[in-house]
Amino acid sequence: MQRVTTDVAVIGAGTAGLAAYRAAIAGGKRALLVERGPHGTTCARVGCMPSKLLIAAAEAAHAPARWAEFGLALDGAVRVDGTAVMARVRRERDRFVGFVLDGVEAIPAEDRLEGEARFVAPGRLLVGGRTEVAFSRAVIATGSAPAIPAFLRPLGERLVVNDDVFEWQTLPRAVAVFGPGVIGLELGQALARLGVRVWMFSIGGVLGPFSDAAVRDYAARTFAGEFELDPDARVLGVERTPEGAEVRFAAPDGGEARIAVDYVVAATGRAPNVAGLGLENLGIALDGRGVPIYDPSTMQCGADPVFIAGDANADLTLLHEAADEGHIAGANAARFPAVKPGLRRAPLAVVFTDPQLAVVGARRAGLAEGRYVVGAVSFENQGRSRVMLRNRGLLHVYADAASGRFLGAEMIGPDAEHLAHLLAWALQMKLTVPQMLEMPFYHPVVEEGLRTALRDADARLAARRAPPRLAA
Repeated sequence: MQRVTTDVAVIGAGTAGLAAYRAAIAGGKRALLVERGPHGTTCARVGCMPSKLLIAAAEAAHAPARWAEFGLALDGAVRVDGTAVMARVRRERDRFVGFVLDGVEAIPAEDRLEGEARFVAPGRLLVGGRTEVAFSRAVIATGSAPAIPAFLRPLGERLVVNDDVFEWQTLPRAVAVFGPGVIGLELGQALARLGVRVWMFSIGGVLGPFSDAAVRDYAARTFAGEFELDPDARVLGVERTPEGAEVRFAAPDGGEARIAVDYVVAATGRAPNVAGLGLENLGIALDGRGVPIYDPSTMQCGADPVFIAGDANADLTLLHEAADEGHIAGANAARFPAVKPGLRRAPLAVVFTDPQLAVVGARRAGLAEGRYVVGAVSFENQGRSRVMLRNRGLLHVYADAASGRFLGAEMIGPDAEHLAHLLAWALQMKLTVPQMLEMPFYHPVVEEGLRTALRDADARLAARRAPPRLAA
């Protein structure tokens, strides 16, 4: 049995783990980075980057669909070469993974250890069954994995998750997508625009990141215009067939519908990779999912010298959040027991569909009824959006009814990724709606739509402040 001693053991070499390792080293401590599988972060291998490569191809293929409205003509049809599309996705994906691997290889060999990690006692970690690591602090950054419903598992090789899609050698003929969340919507629309027949199923009306019913319904109508979308599906069964899979579901007329697809894509969320870590041997408190209970401002688990960051804590499963959390966890592990809160930024999430979806700050469902106002704008007649033939969208901004402070927003629309950043900055700066309206807005730009929504919110705030009118 090999024995190693370190100050900080970091389990997981993804975005959060790498950030934690660097922060611990910067804090003057020795750190050991433990990874069980191939290096290369979820984002680079199976997440942000390969999905955007597929989306970019889909956007290029879809662009001619609007040409006629501009008065342009295309001689001949656009032909999608599925083999070439997927070859580029894999080739560019591998380049992004290579950049991450270069960074890992730059870490001294004595600071890296490969193998399955398991806590065997407080301060002791067994790696690969052959190396015992003694540590004084630990950072858990083991990431997440796709969560697959039990009723889909019998499909075998005809069941895929986003990890598998990017290994396809060519595009399939037809797919059924379960789960119109971030992953499902991005992949589903991209595949549909590349000529794949897509059916998408949701339960209970869930769609994207939205809690605002009006924004969610607008998005549902928009995407239903491109592919088959059942936002409140009643699936009767799924079966593997010699050619692929069959899905049976309740049709709108009350009968039974059947579809044959090549693959079923499970985009049904991700679960934290904490099983098998031996967390019960650390003596720390766990929630019902087996995830350590921690302080999101410090990433510390109780009062113990254990910290958790990134997708492993099942909170904000986004790359920029994982990087921030990893830095906080690593820095606090280095300075333990003198931990202190780290910088937590304004919540921001973007879905790279067309139109794009975004949520900033508080979602509507999290606001106290009667304590906020809503400012709204439709992008259907917004000047710049209409000029570009990208005039589909709805934005709702939320403001505190008493103070006028901006609280959050939910939106679908053109350039939502950029509008969301402006709103996130305003939220982090604690601006009020009147203060936001004092900022410059150029003409003609999509941001003028945001100004319209803010003006609507400002008018509603003014109405709240106005004294009641006396009866004549």
